[in-house]
Amino acid sequence: MSFTTPSSALTDEGVAALLRAAIDAATAMGQPQCIVIVDQSGVLLASFRMRGSRYLSLKSATAKARTAASLAAPSHSVPDSAKLLLAAATQNEATGLRGGLPIRVGGMLIGGIGIGSGSGEQDEDVAREALAAIGADLP
Repeated sequence: MSFTTPSSALTDEGVAALLRAAIDAATAMGQPQCIVIVDQSGVLLASFRMRGSRYLSLKSATAKARTAASLAAPSHSVPDSAKLLLAAATQNEATGLRGGLPIRVGGMLIGGIGIGSGSGEQDEDVAREALAAIGADLP
């Protein structure tokens, strides 16, 4: 019987690279964004609000990142029938909104990224570009 399991974590450089790639992608599309990165337990590693993004989107980006890390799946994978219940049960700490993706490298979950302030599709596109920049698995 084993009492340990292998794990991996984002480095400071990895977090910075995710942020830089997300900022660059949002700038290229002309849509300022809120960007949040959490570890696999949902603990905040980085939070950045681009000038011109919506203040309230910082809260939803955090919920998207935590949901993606917690479910090990995109935040929008929450079934429609469960979205309101999830938000209520977690006091809006989790959400079914589009824009949160798990961060996996080599199949191992190491965190979540949440993007908010654009359309759901724009948010997810920025998250995908950030994941690609560090060589993470794309969902």
